[in-house]
Amino acid sequence: MKKKVIMLIIIGLSGLFLNGCQPKYTKYSESFFDTFDTMTQVVGYTETEEEFKGYIQKIHQRFEELHMLYDKYNEYDGINNIKTINDYAGIRPVKVEKEIIDLIFFAKDWYNKTDGKTNIAMGSVLEIWHRYRDEANYDPRNAKIPSMEELSEASKHMDINKIIVDVENSTVYLADGRMSLDVGAIAKGYATEIVAREIMEAGFVSGIISAGGNIRVLGKPLDGVRERWGVGIQSPDRAVVSDEENMLDTIFVNNASVVSSGDYQRYYIVDGKVIHHLIDPSTLMPGDYYRAVTVLSEDSGVADALSTAVFLMPFPEAKALIESLEGTEAMWVMDDGKIEATGGMKGIMKSYGATGAKAK
Repeated sequence: MKKKVIMLIIIGLSGLFLNGCQPKYTKYSESFFDTFDTMTQVVGYTETEEEFKGYIQKIHQRFEELHMLYDKYNEYDGINNIKTINDYAGIRPVKVEKEIIDLIFFAKDWYNKTDGKTNIAMGSVLEIWHRYRDEANYDPRNAKIPSMEELSEASKHMDINKIIVDVENSTVYLADGRMSLDVGAIAKGYATEIVAREIMEAGFVSGIISAGGNIRVLGKPLDGVRERWGVGIQSPDRAVVSDEENMLDTIFVNNASVVSSGDYQRYYIVDGKVIHHLIDPSTLMPGDYYRAVTVLSEDSGVADALSTAVFLMPFPEAKALIESLEGTEAMWVMDDGKIEATGGMKGIMKSYGATGAKAK
């Protein structure tokens, strides 16, 4: 799965939350490392540690299930997943679970809403970039970028309309035998949203799930002090550590998701230039409008899809898209380091006067 560029740090996990809690609730935290190629952290308030561990077990199990379904690299006994669909491209339809069909419909919807900037059908192009990055990591002195001829040939096989879904028979078929799916731009956020909704229904109503930085906030902190959770936005120029001085800002939210994309992780260097992993479907090259983008949305899958899409759009277009979507806000770190943000985002940013007690 794609290791999404993330610059978000949950302040509570770094010891920066305000102290104090209601006698009825205690804060607990847990993490695991075996899903979506990233560390998943969970922090929350429950009445007992046993209750919290019960929720963790359910969260972990569900992430494991979704990881296997959305995996494009590995096979699992008794499971047809994204890799299975790719393996049978141009050969036959593959019967899959509802979670895969729902993900594909979600991806097609946001492909249309973002004018094709988020495209799960561009696996043929992304595979080339993955290979060049791996080669560069192995031999940095001979790092290079793919030729436009190679990329253009691969781009002939990224037509999202050739993903054929048969809902009645629960099958997915890739009508082009040379195309492949890469759901890395949305899968982790989409999975996080599934897990968040299910665990809230199970009774976990005060916490944060951070799946590699795809941060989903559940309810409000039950510490008796704050009304909102604080999420730190990491500077793209500094190491990703739990240190307040390395944060660009802090935003205060409840019942929302915060996701970032940027150019400072999953990259390699060619002739002194950073070659990052966020590839524009229009140019087939890495986007170069910003250093980083942070998107706030009620839905983690939406925030994940949008963080990629708006990173690949010029600022006027990107801002217009965000402002056209209800309940969605964003912040951009421009190439020169200047920060731009939507009005709603400014209203929850610490630098504009917001706090965990009361937003501006």
